[in-house]
Amino acid sequence: MSARITAELRRRIATGELLPGDHLPSTRQLVREWGVAMATASRALAALRHEGLTETVPGVGTVVAARRARRTGDPRPGRRAGGGDAGVFRDHVVRTATAIADAEGLAATTMRRIATELDVATMALYRHVRGKDQLVTLMADAAFAEHPLPERPAGDWRAKLELLCRTQWAMYRRHPWLPHAVSFTRPLLAPHVLAHTEWAMRAVADRGLAPGTLIHVAATVANFVRGTAVNLQPEADAEQDTGLTDDEWLHAQSDALTATLRSGSFPILARISARDDVDLTLDTLFEFGLQRMLDGIAPLCGTRRETGGRQRSPDTAGGETT
Repeated sequence: MSARITAELRRRIATGELLPGDHLPSTRQLVREWGVAMATASRALAALRHEGLTETVPGVGTVVAARRARRTGDPRPGRRAGGGDAGVFRDHVVRTATAIADAEGLAATTMRRIATELDVATMALYRHVRGKDQLVTLMADAAFAEHPLPERPAGDWRAKLELLCRTQWAMYRRHPWLPHAVSFTRPLLAPHVLAHTEWAMRAVADRGLAPGTLIHVAATVANFVRGTAVNLQPEADAEQDTGLTDDEWLHAQSDALTATLRSGSFPILARISARDDVDLTLDTLFEFGLQRMLDGIAPLCGTRRETGGRQRSPDTAGGETT
């Protein structure tokens, strides 16, 4: 059956029904359309990729390649991976797994799927990665490594923590699966992940905080960004499954929403929904929550926020405390 699916998608590409840059159906869509197992749909897409007809774009998904790839030599890097190339091959496994997760989520990132993408036996992966838990840790570490923080950042503690949060928000937006891989009860023991925690504590280390407060500030900041970002993957899944953006979906529900609000039971919601200048998105939630969180940390750091966004410390505000 996977061969039939591959042939049909190949036909669509050849006839121009699918043009370079166009999205191919996701594995979930193929499962629904053809009534096949996820592995069968994955093999069909992998076959097109191996032919050079498609490519996986991180954060976008599987699209028709701009031009057919020219293959030379052995296309299966895993079969060339000898002792000296073990680290190189493991990096290739991590990159492949990350591309799958970016396009389809962590659930689709199985060892079997990765092996299919690399055209190697599934068991061959276990010579380089102990299992999915270690693989996810390596993926997360690589994602954090893509977003390094400056060694000597400019600004005060607030500017530094804001930079940290914006960096992590950009990272989670690029990898929507990542917030679901990060845990605070069982933290990932990965160097680049821990480096972000160390950086956060260093940003407020000169404010005289007790050790327990210091680590809680760092964890609270990271958890705020992650807690907002956990909604990114469901949002992406919903858009992929329905074919509708959030705005399009809300527009489709407008009649039902209007009828509900006209009941008079929700007067504040009704008043706000009638305005054109009020927008509620994950980005606006992040922006609003970021400033309120930093406002809450300010008293711990001996500062309070003034109108206009400036900060005042007790040392420079006539002895005033908060």
